[in-house]
Amino acid sequence: VSTCSSPRYVATPLAGLLNVKEKIRLKATPNPVLEKFYAATTKHPKQADVEMLSKKSGHSVRQGERWFRRHRNQDRPSLLKKFREASWRFTFYLIAFIAGMAVIVDKPWFYDLREVWKGYPIQSILPSQYWYYMIELSFYWSLLFSIASDVKRKDFKEQIIHHVATIILISFSWFANYVRAGTLIMALHDSSDYLLESAKMFNYAGWRNTCNNIFIVFAAVFIITRLVILPFWIMHCTVVYPLDLYPPFFGYYFFNFMMVVLQSLHIFWAYLIIRMAQKFITGKVVEDERSDREETDNSEEEEEKNG
Repeated sequence: VSTCSSPRYVATPLAGLLNVKEKIRLKATPNPVLEKFYAATTKHPKQADVEMLSKKSGHSVRQGERWFRRHRNQDRPSLLKKFREASWRFTFYLIAFIAGMAVIVDKPWFYDLREVWKGYPIQSILPSQYWYYMIELSFYWSLLFSIASDVKRKDFKEQIIHHVATIILISFSWFANYVRAGTLIMALHDSSDYLLESAKMFNYAGWRNTCNNIFIVFAAVFIITRLVILPFWIMHCTVVYPLDLYPPFFGYYFFNFMMVVLQSLHIFWAYLIIRMAQKFITGKVVEDERSDREETDNSEEEEEKNG
């Protein structure tokens, strides 16, 4: 319910306040020949296909190219849809991060990672830990189910792998009573995600400087938490410390294997983030490397005037 109602009743008015402006999209004129090819064959026809289809449909080659370009733009999500998705995720990640810190900041294992394994496997579960786990698990299930309808990005496959790996890790760590390590890992992940989503919101609203400044903060937090703290503190805690207490078992190997999968994705995303940071440093507009960009044509307006 929240994934549907929250963007509608909160994000839409917020988009209005931030002056999120939709681009006017010129629609492709109805054409059965081109529509059949677009739906059944490909959205990106080769030049030879365009020439063949243009003859069949009575268009010039340039008109055929323009028709496919416009149809692809029609299928892309609107700016308002992107803003709604970003605002919903920003709200969740920020609340989750604050809640996660509240759950772990007063615990001894937050300051001494060896405390994570003290008394294992018999460790009591606090109500706050239970709800933190259930809310995070529900959210990642919702992301997995909604990924097909959300704004599609170039890292679509990596996103699916990430969501599945996260769900497996959260579920398995609960059943194996790796809850202390699990709460640390979840809070660490939430620490940077809300910054990225807020940067996207300001980007969609056209607040370029605000977006760029938040993005730089996000990049720093992401690299420190995902490429430094996670592998050298948290993974060291889950790989090395347990061996002092008990012989490794299937759960030990499985959990740490899934952590390696997540860490590999972090390295992949860090590469994209560094690419975007380079664009920022060189004065280019920072935009999401994963997004499916809208196509433009400088001569389109002129073509419209000429018919």
